[in-house]
Amino acid sequence: MVSELPVVVIGAGPQGLAAAAHLVKRGMPVIVLEAGDAAGAAVSEWSHVRLLSAWSELVDAAAREILVSTGWVEPTEGYPRGGEWVSGYLAPLAAALGDRVRFGQRVTGVARQGRDLTVSSARARTPFVIHTVAPNGTESRVLARAVIDAGGTWRTPNPAGADGTPALGERTADIRHDIPDDVSALAGKHVVVIGAGHSATHAVIRLAALARRDRTTKVTWLLRRKAGSGLFGGGAADELPERAALGKSAQRAVESGAVELIRGFRVAEFTSRGIISEDGARVEDVDAVFALTGFRPDYSYLSEVRTSTDDVLQAVAGIAAEIDPNLHSCGSIGATGARELVQPEKDFYIVGAKSYGRAPTFLALTGFEQVRSVVAELAGDHEAAMRSELVLPETGVCGGAGDFGDAPAAGSCCAAPAPQLIQLGGIGAR
Repeated sequence: MVSELPVVVIGAGPQGLAAAAHLVKRGMPVIVLEAGDAAGAAVSEWSHVRLLSAWSELVDAAAREILVSTGWVEPTEGYPRGGEWVSGYLAPLAAALGDRVRFGQRVTGVARQGRDLTVSSARARTPFVIHTVAPNGTESRVLARAVIDAGGTWRTPNPAGADGTPALGERTADIRHDIPDDVSALAGKHVVVIGAGHSATHAVIRLAALARRDRTTKVTWLLRRKAGSGLFGGGAADELPERAALGKSAQRAVESGAVELIRGFRVAEFTSRGIISEDGARVEDVDAVFALTGFRPDYSYLSEVRTSTDDVLQAVAGIAAEIDPNLHSCGSIGATGARELVQPEKDFYIVGAKSYGRAPTFLALTGFEQVRSVVAELAGDHEAAMRSELVLPETGVCGGAGDFGDAPAAGSCCAAPAPQLIQLGGIGAR
């Protein structure tokens, strides 16, 4: 029977493992499919970056219960780096979940068994089939009663091109999309950082420190927006101290001259030695480029399930209006649970950073609330699914999508700022 099949969770990151923990707590069978070879594989790629959320905001409640039963001692002090989050929480949680977590299983397709996208007959009563491929090329299929896609967006960074497609020359240019750790090899070079999010800010701060040590190093920071007050964060009004400190450090780097900030630069072309903007401006003699311009979701393996996503953000349609930076430069982000995340495909949910599409407004706390609600709905506990248990910190930022300088200025919303999230996954990296 379909009801006896497991719930399949895609991704063994923070939200995927939390979903599995909630399923186990409710006595529901679960299989977690992870493309990487360990829990938190994407987080491990920025293991050197300090998170902007404290430990208390980085551990899911159901996961905590499972871990405590194994003798795990919860970290409670400070702000971990990505690697510490993995070793202190994600890896132990995956170990506690045991063989429910299957590594080296990249999902290549999700569908209804024997039915493509166009077939409606008995669709809701038909099992899901999840296609996977292992690193050695072995293909497999897993049947499921429901699917929770917590696959994230880490593998699909946005291009540097200002129009959302790779700029001329970008595909062949040597461009990095990671936050650098050891930057000593860049001493004496001209390094360009593109992007306005937390990943770009982290990179700028690290490179600014290098520029202070080695005065022959030049750092240029390129922003598409011509104006906007949110670049350096919310300062004293930010209830996440590490996030406030990050913004202040970036501001000092610019004001001290260690970093040259260029606004209104929309990348159009990469040449052998420079970058050209849409209006012909140039940044010359460039040795290295870090394009940290955010991420976008990968829906390629969901082509045979019926999804509803927003045309602008590529976010789940039910939450798009709450998180669209084109509509909200200040405002509270409402709870995003099963009711908002529901899809046309029954018992299929997109959660975590992927549910927010291209919106840079996601915290780990939001993802934990999402999976709690979704699992409650799958378990038939509709009251718990409808209940909101989400409390979020205030940012003190009134930024929105930024002023491109080619549209009428909107009225200010900053008279009474409410919480606005500008961070992905509760992490220090975008």
